[in-house]
Amino acid sequence: MTDGTRSDVGRWGGSSWQPSVTPSPEPEPDTRSRGSGRSFWARCCSCCSCRGADDDWGPEPAGPRGSGSRGSGRPGSRGSGSRGSGRPGSRGSGVNGAGDGVIRDGMLVVTGVDLMSRRSDQNRREHHTEEYEYDSLIIRRGQHFYLTVSLSRPYSSSDRMAIELLIGTNPEIGKGTHVIIPVGKGGSGGWKAQVIKSDGQHVDLKVHVSSNAIVGKFRFTVRTRTDAGEFQMPFDPQNEIYILFNPWCPDDPVYVDHEDWRQEYVLNESGRIYYGTEAQIGERTWNYGQFDHGVLDACLYILDRRGMPYAGRGDPVSVSRVISAMVNSLDDNGVLIGNWSGDYSRGTNPSAWVGSVEILLSYLRTGYSVPYGQCWVFAGVTTTVLRCLGIATRTVTNYNSAHDTDTSLTMDIYFDENMKPLEHLNHDSVWNFHVWNDCWMKRPDLPSGFDGWQVVDATPQETSSGIFCCGPCSVESIKNGLVYMKYDTPFIFAEVNSDKVYWQRQDDGSFKIVYVEEKAIGTLICTKAIGSNMREDVTHIYKHPEGSDAERKAVETAAAHGSKPNVYATRDSAEDVSVQVETQDAVMGQDLVVNVVLTNRGRSQRTVKLHLYLSVTFYTGVTGPVFKDSKKEVALSPGSSESVALPVAYSEYRPHLVDQGAMLLNVSGHVKENGQVLAKQHTFRLRTPDLSLTVLGAAVVGQETEVQIIFRNPLPVTLTKVVFRLEGSGLQRPKVLNVGDIGGNETVTLRQTFVPVRAGRRQLIASLDSPQLSQVHGVIEVDVAPASGGGFSSNGRGSSHSGENVPMAPRGGA
Repeated sequence: MTDGTRSDVGRWGGSSWQPSVTPSPEPEPDTRSRGSGRSFWARCCSCCSCRGADDDWGPEPAGPRGSGSRGSGRPGSRGSGSRGSGRPGSRGSGVNGAGDGVIRDGMLVVTGVDLMSRRSDQNRREHHTEEYEYDSLIIRRGQHFYLTVSLSRPYSSSDRMAIELLIGTNPEIGKGTHVIIPVGKGGSGGWKAQVIKSDGQHVDLKVHVSSNAIVGKFRFTVRTRTDAGEFQMPFDPQNEIYILFNPWCPDDPVYVDHEDWRQEYVLNESGRIYYGTEAQIGERTWNYGQFDHGVLDACLYILDRRGMPYAGRGDPVSVSRVISAMVNSLDDNGVLIGNWSGDYSRGTNPSAWVGSVEILLSYLRTGYSVPYGQCWVFAGVTTTVLRCLGIATRTVTNYNSAHDTDTSLTMDIYFDENMKPLEHLNHDSVWNFHVWNDCWMKRPDLPSGFDGWQVVDATPQETSSGIFCCGPCSVESIKNGLVYMKYDTPFIFAEVNSDKVYWQRQDDGSFKIVYVEEKAIGTLICTKAIGSNMREDVTHIYKHPEGSDAERKAVETAAAHGSKPNVYATRDSAEDVSVQVETQDAVMGQDLVVNVVLTNRGRSQRTVKLHLYLSVTFYTGVTGPVFKDSKKEVALSPGSSESVALPVAYSEYRPHLVDQGAMLLNVSGHVKENGQVLAKQHTFRLRTPDLSLTVLGAAVVGQETEVQIIFRNPLPVTLTKVVFRLEGSGLQRPKVLNVGDIGGNETVTLRQTFVPVRAGRRQLIASLDSPQLSQVHGVIEVDVAPASGGGFSSNGRGSSHSGENVPMAPRGGA
């Protein structure tokens, strides 16, 4: 592929930026912007607002603060069920009001704290966070949680105690980054703490988290004050608390009023992503893995890496917009490098990924952008990040998705006098499919009526306010063509509901509209259904029924705000001959036939001069040179139909194949009798085989289980450098298997073991990739039984291998 191919150079390219320091597995917040000039936040959106100042319970903590000065000890015991006693932990000490560290008689010393953070504890279960493979306390805002404070003496009514939460390197009360919650008194901004039981030296507290709290990882401490002085429990990394958005809380802007929606769009760790064409829909299982160990830290690291102000991290509109910018690498050295060139030798073929976990953990571990991604990878990672943070999100596929480059809100395709495509003028493109995300939230920044699903698209197509990000954009504004609503409504509207306008060059060099195809864009918009692996059609929430008055009004309303507001004024119409394209179920490696059907709907004889041009195409609509064409004159009696066949042999298309085996047929024709121009573009793909997975034996938490993978090479040529990937949340950390070459039409079998770490119904996903064949996947559901004594693992990490060379079982022919 040469002309028109997007590669990893320039706009679509990798970044030469190198991090100065490799981040730790759980990096500390870094609010410095990596960019130059104005910060991303100033350029991207200025909707971040600071909260009102809290009334300070007392002086600022005199102890260590910030990433480099936390207390290193662990006061008392936490998470083991025993109560802490005695002095603070041996590696750290409390401080008094004077800051000299002296513990005076009569001071109320905090000797330990139990945050009840085990996955099986009440806090984690009530906050729907028990699946996160962490031992830290993970809670959702707008709810309460419980903790037990152990003291040096019994707690009395004259003692004063406060819970404090701090985030960032310079916590400030006025910005909500330093939260003080006096026990027994109503805090500000919805924070509150009260004693529910006092038993000797142990005090049980109930703490309510503000529904507007900042989302992130907070440092935790307890302060006491008596007549003898003030004491502060030292900071301990093991007591850090993660606070997330809460779709279960009616006061949170991300609230979802359907439990089955929350189960699917927040808690489901795997899903289906659809690709291919509308007539040949392909589907693949994707492991979102939002609860895997390390993923939550990776999501917060993304916000830190962008330098997003902490005060803005409680606003889902702001957070989702930053995520749409940071999941791609352009501008900000974000998570994934986009590559549409077909050459993935310096990274991973986007089709080979089976989930988000390997990508996010690599970014967290190294600080480098991960090669490579395309739209479904960007969308899969975005779903993971937003679900992990607590925002209901789904992955959505739009078939025949337009990419409008000139803000005309139409797809303009140019042809010469003989209706042969003029590719050097065809800057607009129609993607066979495009994948983005819907996320659910209120939109207080928009007029009433635009809450609910919002489009967020992390694929770097066009800039928004100078940044490669897109959304959040209200689906309701898209449906009604209200392209003046923020963010990026014109671009997304064009993707789903623009018209395809065919322009023909005239003898004098000018161009004239010869055909407008009104139902060619956004022909099907779908997502995984709730509670099943079925496909759900959601086209109706994006657009009114095609051809209806409401749909035409939306299109014309949108076009009036585009760069060609009078595009429809020059239309001619004389259309009594129609054209349709029919494609058999084409399989990679086999010959195929494409049929073009002409129908005369008029009452007079018609003669059509037909021209067919066949080329390969990337799914983004970028095409290669024509490798086969055909000309034919067809006579049509009134009311009759004629079929014109175009046979294509494997030997003809094999040298030209690109990603996903897609082809584009351009059909053009001219009716002699009335001058009608026929124009049609039809994309079809070659189907690839699936991997067959079988679990051999019962799956039990903590016990080794074996899976068998069988693959048959459908091509008569050898597949070289074959790589399998295996991944499944709760089952198997991302695993890369190098298996070498697989001969033409050869069948191979390999077996792998895995150790489940979480009970329940899980999915194990595999893929195969080689330079000769990609887009090969397989999945199997695995019912994992709890280990004796419970279904929670001790560390939740599982095993992980990268680049392992794997011998295969004896092979057989086809």
